[in-house]
Amino acid sequence: MSGPTDNLAPSEPKLLVSLATYNEAGNIEPLIETIREFAPDCSILVIDDNSPDGTGKIADDLAAKDPRIHVLHRPGKLGLGTAMLEAIGYAVKNQYDYLLNLDADFSHPPRFIPALVAGMSDYDVMIGSRYIPGGGVEGGFNLKRKLMSSGINWYARLLLGLSSKDNSGAFRCYRVSKLAQIDLGKVRSRGYSFQEEILYWCKKVGCRIGETPILFENRRSGVSKINMKEARSALWILLRLGVSRVFG
Repeated sequence: MSGPTDNLAPSEPKLLVSLATYNEAGNIEPLIETIREFAPDCSILVIDDNSPDGTGKIADDLAAKDPRIHVLHRPGKLGLGTAMLEAIGYAVKNQYDYLLNLDADFSHPPRFIPALVAGMSDYDVMIGSRYIPGGGVEGGFNLKRKLMSSGINWYARLLLGLSSKDNSGAFRCYRVSKLAQIDLGKVRSRGYSFQEEILYWCKKVGCRIGETPILFENRRSGVSKINMKEARSALWILLRLGVSRVFG
């Protein structure tokens, strides 16, 4: 005899989309609206580092109208890596199935979200990749950005034993149950090297890592926060991780 739940369709994975923000007042509202087009049932977590331009206030106003939007306010600019650690902790605590992160400046087009989520049927981490067939960068990087990006990706593959092509991009989806297995107290990165380092720790807990092509686009508003100081810090942290990997 059939039970009352035999014909129920499987529930959709519980998805949290995280946005780390600093001075993104011109982007945050249209970005959230666009995310809703491609992930209508997701929750959205905005982690704002006390943006002087009022990004946090705009996020609060949006959250007041939509209970699926949550805002974490931090006292100052504490770094992308620490924002991602906050997002992971929030996702684990609230028992989400997937955590999907993208930049808050439209450089990661939300239209690629469905492909990232679909890939989770076979993988534990899905990377939105600029460097596999079908992926790319709108207008191309200038020479400085190209050297920084290609260099740090090669460096990460060499030192951390990663086989994925795009290890420095932040457009990714993670299986939260695997993130929960990582000792986050071991994560050293506080800035942009977090992207490479978290893949290293994901690999250590047995994550299957896949990639799907994306087009990285130019930001619509505001200015980039990437600088040479961050790049040098990332190289140093990855070197230390690589040495630890080799010598235990």
